[in-house]
Amino acid sequence: MAAEHEALLRGAYDAFNARDIERALVLMHPDVDWPNGMEGGRVRGHDEVREYWTRQFGSIDSHVEPVGFETLDDGRVAVKVHQVVRETDGALLSDSHVMHVYSFTGGLVARMEIEAAAA
Repeated sequence: MAAEHEALLRGAYDAFNARDIERALVLMHPDVDWPNGMEGGRVRGHDEVREYWTRQFGSIDSHVEPVGFETLDDGRVAVKVHQVVRETDGALLSDSHVMHVYSFTGGLVARMEIEAAAA
């Protein structure tokens, strides 16, 4: 199952970085619970994730590249990512590593959490 989850998540990151929201959403459970890292709080379901990402892509240019995957004891998958966020004019806002932690239902992403990356 770890290899399947990694392949699914790599596809999701590729879709996100390509701004292909629909391709990313098919990898998520219809009732996905997703963090709103830009405005705070959480969004739920495909429609809310689509709306959130549409706003995000219109106001900042973010790119996330997975650099490590770990299956946790509870079955969740932690992904260390290199995250670069720029203004739409290209000015750098942040360049950092963060941890994305995923839960799955029926082989699809059911929840994502953002945590600080370990040093």
